[in-house]
Amino acid sequence: MRAKFARLASVTLGIVGLAAVSLIVQTPARSADDVTSSDVSETRSLLGNYLAGRFARAQQDTEHAAAFYGQALSSDPTNEVLLEQAFQMETLAGNWVKALPLAEKLAATQPTHRMSHFLLGVAAFKTGNYDKADAHFKAASENPIGELTAAVARGWTKLAAGDKAGALASVDLPKQPEWAQFYLRYHRALMADIAGRKADARAAYEKMFRQDSRTLRTSLAYSQHAAHYGDIKLAKQVLKDQLDRVQGEPHPLAKDLYSRLDSNQKMPLLITTPAEGLAEVFYGLGEALTGEGGVSLGTLYLQLALYTKPDHAFALAALASAQETARKYDDAIQTYDKIPAGSALQSAIDIRKAFNLNSLDRSDEAKALLEDLAKKDPKDIRPLEALGNIARARKEYADAVGYFTRALDLIGKPDQRHWSYLYARGTAYERMKNWPAAETDLKRALALAPDQPLILNYLGYSWIDQGRNLKEGMKLIEKAVQLKPDDGYIVDSLGWAHYKQGNYKDAVKFLERAVEIKPEDPTLNDHLGDAFWQVGREREARFQWGQALSLNPEPEDLAKIKAKFEGGLPPKAEVKRAPKNRQVQRYEPTRRRSENHYNGPQLQPQAVE
Repeated sequence: MRAKFARLASVTLGIVGLAAVSLIVQTPARSADDVTSSDVSETRSLLGNYLAGRFARAQQDTEHAAAFYGQALSSDPTNEVLLEQAFQMETLAGNWVKALPLAEKLAATQPTHRMSHFLLGVAAFKTGNYDKADAHFKAASENPIGELTAAVARGWTKLAAGDKAGALASVDLPKQPEWAQFYLRYHRALMADIAGRKADARAAYEKMFRQDSRTLRTSLAYSQHAAHYGDIKLAKQVLKDQLDRVQGEPHPLAKDLYSRLDSNQKMPLLITTPAEGLAEVFYGLGEALTGEGGVSLGTLYLQLALYTKPDHAFALAALASAQETARKYDDAIQTYDKIPAGSALQSAIDIRKAFNLNSLDRSDEAKALLEDLAKKDPKDIRPLEALGNIARARKEYADAVGYFTRALDLIGKPDQRHWSYLYARGTAYERMKNWPAAETDLKRALALAPDQPLILNYLGYSWIDQGRNLKEGMKLIEKAVQLKPDDGYIVDSLGWAHYKQGNYKDAVKFLERAVEIKPEDPTLNDHLGDAFWQVGREREARFQWGQALSLNPEPEDLAKIKAKFEGGLPPKAEVKRAPKNRQVQRYEPTRRRSENHYNGPQLQPQAVE
């Protein structure tokens, strides 16, 4: 079969096909006399499915990628590349009926294949075959991450088998680096609690907390541990860092736990069974990886957590967040719907679902969901904030002002945490051309958060755009650039501010830098073209305008850029006003400049790293 594949590749797919073949085929070709018409059809099917699978995966279309790789694998069942890809896609999709047999084949052909052994280990754990689970986890420990994960997974397996001492010994790895020790101490504390060893658990929690007291998930575990044994004072102290956060509202789970600490009911531990502990292993790693940009690998671990415990609320929330990152909004909504209803997370879940509905252009459904939340709890500002951000994203600025005003009325006297509400309302007022109201809100926001680049950029540029407070406005934008030197939109503001004042050489310097940071933005390329023209670099100016035209500029800008591309700028060109709010936000359509800010509810705790 592989010989057919190699011999016919150039005939069927040319250069693209050969690139794929180099990854798949490693056997010599047969002679031309051996090739038949059925070979051609079979090869087209195999190679076509492989390439279609690669394309679907690049588009993050897991379901179709799994189907294509599966079809390719059926044509060449011993091909390890196809086997690997098919396994990953089925695991990413959580299709365990197909993923498990593929894992068996991978583990047989690649004895140290980490993810297949982890899946097989979980499968054995779920059936109570702890010796087999331990063997699979041990086989997955080839590299440092695998070694750490396998050690903790083996610890939970030993605890499930009744070996308490062996479980704690599994997570006693003194040679691991400090970041790994935090992870090991966390799981040691969880295991010791279930094993009834309060002193061991307390010692592990204390060491872990001295190392890092900011991670929410571990704070919840430590607080529940303390409350479980009646130490309410310690339990409240542990939560203090979470509840006193300056940026944004405290996590709903931290607020809920704190409110329950004074009840007379026995506080349960965060993790109560070895199965929950094993799920926590894969959840912690998966959430950390997706948070750092490793979405595919992180999702594999999150799916393992959900295979272990299908109703793991935090793993489901982290998976939905990863799906939002991949712009798979329908999938994210379905994942949120799997989170058990009625928890402290419910309002936050519904708000996230509303943003996903808005991203799917189902804004009426999004608004209805949020309005219903606001009615159920009139004191909750989060639905109003979400409604304001959705309205602002859709350029419904009067509605946005109304929502943010309602939120600010609930707040009463804003503090540093609430700068974003004043900032958002101020930007909406500015877009409505109500500058006095906009300036008042932006100044109040800046007084609350004097080092917030978004406010500095927006207020400073607005002054310069209007020819007012030029010196102070430049200082604000320069400070914003110092604080966020890698934000192309803020750097562009500084360059365009220089342009507005006739400082064309300085404008070129900053606008070139802005385009280097954000080369895909049409407005930034357009600005650089204008600056090039003013310093006599006309050929480069036309190149930048051509770039801007190729990047799908806003309809109102298209004709203007085209006219400049064809005829250049007049001797005394009137400088158009630059939009101040372009920035891509996960929950909103593409916006202009750095004015967008969403400080909405968090669902999953920070990763346990």
